[in-house]
Amino acid sequence: MQYLKYALGEILLVVIGILIALQINNWNQSIKDKNSLNEYLTKIKTHTAEDIEQLEELSKGRKQIADVCKKARNSILNKTENENLFLFKVSGVAFADFYFKPNSGGYQSLKNSKYYGKINNTKLDSLLAKYHGLVDVIAENERSYNQYTVHQENYLDTQFDRSLILASAFIPIDSLVTKATPQSEYDQAFIEYTSKPAYRNVISLAAWQFETMIEQYQQLTGLGQLIIEEIDEITAD
Repeated sequence: MQYLKYALGEILLVVIGILIALQINNWNQSIKDKNSLNEYLTKIKTHTAEDIEQLEELSKGRKQIADVCKKARNSILNKTENENLFLFKVSGVAFADFYFKPNSGGYQSLKNSKYYGKINNTKLDSLLAKYHGLVDVIAENERSYNQYTVHQENYLDTQFDRSLILASAFIPIDSLVTKATPQSEYDQAFIEYTSKPAYRNVISLAAWQFETMIEQYQQLTGLGQLIIEEIDEITAD
């Protein structure tokens, strides 16, 4: 009987030892998993911060262009275009292509990893879904606008010889005055070019649509800041 008690005691110690070892192993694995998840989240945080900086620059750029185009649109309505030739020249930047290029590498890596389930159905998961959903909306709006401007510019190229326009835009003034073509011809070319409906359609579109784009940039920035705050809270635990 004494031997049986001793044997049972030994077995119990072994079982307890195994359970403790399993618990320690699970605890160590849990720490490894958390560290791995935090690495993914830290990368997402860094990429989101980079996105926010890019969004701020895009917002500033589009606002500047929108303000110029609004003034040009008002000049059209007031029939004072010839008095504001320089304004119409500058408003040509509305034809430039601008795209928000988010860095979604960290988010995609997390989604493809075994750790994504650890944030599934959490506040962070919801914020990330909203963020990247809005990214898709912004991309579509930008693509629509840029494709429209390209179409209008291609049409203008079939209707107008832009040699004087391009020369005046890209050749330094001190070099331009040495050419046989007088300044009056360059100005007249700009007057004719900027009076085309295709040119003015782009100006008018930029004058109001850029405000919508800027508002979407601001919404995305707000979501990005919430994501960063949530990640800081998770990784601080």
